Amino acid sequence: MSAVTSSPAPASAPASAPAPSLTSVFVRLKLSLLRNGLRQSGGRTAAYVVSAVFGVLFAAGMFLAFVLLRGHESAGTAAILLTGVVALAWAVMPLFVPSGDETLDPSRLVMLPLLPAPLVRALLVASLVGVGPVLTLLLAFGAALSVAHGAAAACVAVLAVPLVTVTCVALSRAVAAANIRLLTSRKGRDLALLSGLVIAVGMQVVNFAAQRLSEPGGMDAVEPAAAVVGWLPPAAAIGAVDAAGEGAYAVAAARLLLTAAALAGLVHWWRRSLVRLMVEPDGSTIGAAPDPAARGKDGTGFLGRFLPDGRTGAVMERSLRYMWRDPKTKAAWVTSLAIGLIVPLFNALQGAGSIYWACFASGMLGMLMYNQFGQDTSAFWMVAQTLSTPADAYAELRARAYALLAVTLPFTVLVTALTCAVLGDWGRLPEGLGLAFGLLGAMLGTGAVASALFPYSIPQDSGYKNVVPGQAGLAWISIFGGMLVAALLCAPLIGAVIYFRVADHHSLLWLLFPAGTLYGALLVWAGLRLAAPRTANRLPEILAAVSKG
Repeated sequence: MSAVTSSPAPASAPASAPAPSLTSVFVRLKLSLLRNGLRQSGGRTAAYVVSAVFGVLFAAGMFLAFVLLRGHESAGTAAILLTGVVALAWAVMPLFVPSGDETLDPSRLVMLPLLPAPLVRALLVASLVGVGPVLTLLLAFGAALSVAHGAAAACVAVLAVPLVTVTCVALSRAVAAANIRLLTSRKGRDLALLSGLVIAVGMQVVNFAAQRLSEPGGMDAVEPAAAVVGWLPPAAAIGAVDAAGEGAYAVAAARLLLTAAALAGLVHWWRRSLVRLMVEPDGSTIGAAPDPAARGKDGTGFLGRFLPDGRTGAVMERSLRYMWRDPKTKAAWVTSLAIGLIVPLFNALQGAGSIYWACFASGMLGMLMYNQFGQDTSAFWMVAQTLSTPADAYAELRARAYALLAVTLPFTVLVTALTCAVLGDWGRLPEGLGLAFGLLGAMLGTGAVASALFPYSIPQDSGYKNVVPGQAGLAWISIFGGMLVAALLCAPLIGAVIYFRVADHHSLLWLLFPAGTLYGALLVWAGLRLAAPRTANRLPEILAAVSKG
């Protein structure tokens, strides 16, 4: 019997595995980015954990406050306004923290063959993974709980809470996608440096609002604002819960539909921004056309047309361009201008201010004269080549002081005048201007001397450090020592104010304006004269100190 050999049956081809959905891929990608980011360093992990713990504690405290507000007549006002503030924070967050989340930059996906609709859906779901969305969900739940009364309101709250969270996240991503080319450019990094200013201004606003709300009937003053915000998504969703609890079902439905329509509009805007980002060229691939109006016939820049000739004009133009273009210098200027305006006005609005608060602006702006050479960083060596004599150093420092005065003088007049207007006491304007000009002159004069004696380097690789390691002592001596000397130099003006008021010579207080102006100018001249020879003689030390960053 012959053996019959049969060839084995061909193996069936393995069935191809279904491709994973794009949404699941992006969610896993987001989790991997979070996990790998925390593995980079222990400091980053600690910062993330600490921020998450504080965020959870804050959200838990707000949730408890909402629970305690339940049944209070102002619960709806507080819930709607807080939801509006949270939405505003989500809108501005990408503008000030552009590098806080790698998934905020959709330009990384330009080369991938992805359709806009699935991409938006995947990015939206992946964006819900994180501490921020969870905290927002908890706050929205607490806000809805404080105003939900009855079965109808509870049903609306089931829709409103996730709608608020998704709308806030979609708003943040739509703003980021529309401005991603700005946020990844130099101007965007400049904007990120101003986040500290926003925090400082926000603290003043919160302090002012808290004081007003703590007064009897304070909540009644913000009810008109809550009535308006209650129709603005996503706060309108919480307003829908409040309206349903009061039996206004038509209003509740309208507010809920308005929030849903806003979410659809944000997603559409986000999709259009992604399409434009992926198919249109940016400025880096298009040559910029020269602007014939940017420079005059002689090659002079726009600023140069209004500045004096020679070295003075050149140094002033360089300093003014630093104020506008250099991120650190711009951040310092904007912070000083904003805080110098807000503090006097807020104190005047609260009824506890006086004309002397206008000197706060002079102090903030006068501090910008300190460490003049450190602001140049390693580029100071080019300036040092032109400072061979004390006369050269005097011309350099004088021109830098002129550049500061070009901004600080009119701003000091503006702040003093606004403070007088809020206080309703225009008769004290000469007195306030005299003291402010005297303090400004003292700060500029001592700042010039401190720049020569205590220079230090400003690091350029960090947006949050203003002194390189090892030079903190120099910075403290320069700034606080100079401020102490400036305060002592202003003693004659302060003594004159005290004498005129104690002796009841109020009619002579106007003399402080010419006296303070002349005295301030004298202090600037004396400070420049003292600093010039020291700058020329200490050029090697200054250059070594400012180049360490």
